Amino acid sequence: MQNQSFEQSNQQQTQSTMAQPPKVITSKDALYITDMLSWNLLALKKAYFYATQCTDPQLVTAINECGQMHQRHYEKILSHLDPGQQQLQ
Repeated sequence: MQNQSFEQSNQQQTQSTMAQPPKVITSKDALYITDMLSWNLLALKKAYFYATQCTDPQLVTAINECGQMHQRHYEKILSHLDPGQQQLQ
C-alpha cells in the first residue's frame, strides 16, 4: 500500500513541469547552470580538437556534428538565461 502511494507521488513529480521558470534562481541552481555551460563548452572544444587530429573524413564529420550539438546546447542554455535576447533574433 505504501509502495503504491510512493510510486504515484513519484509519477506526479516527474510529470509536472513549470509553465514559466522562476524569476530568481538559487545559488545551487546557478552553480549547476555554470557546470552545464562548462561541460558543453569543454565537449565542444574537445570535439573541435579531435576533429582536427583525425584523417578519416567520416569520423571528422561525426565528431563535428557532436561538437555542433554541444554548441547548440550551450547557446540554448544561454538563451534561457537572457530571454530578452530571443526577441532580438
